[in-house]
Amino acid sequence: MEIGLKEFIIAIVTLNKDMVNSSTAPIFYAANEEHLERLALLIAKTTRGMVHDLEGGTYIIVKH
Repeated sequence: MEIGLKEFIIAIVTLNKDMVNSSTAPIFYAANEEHLERLALLIAKTTRGMVHDLEGGTYIIVKH
């Protein structure tokens, strides 16, 4: 039997400078839309996570 946490948020990438970290996932603030997408992609590649668009300038990277 395998017991463990399989799905969790690795990081939050956002344009919203007012977003406050109230979780265990780090928040990365992007300067613009292009930087937002690039940063989310790079974090996902290095952590083997999946990018999910929450719209409104926020992505989460999730480990499935």
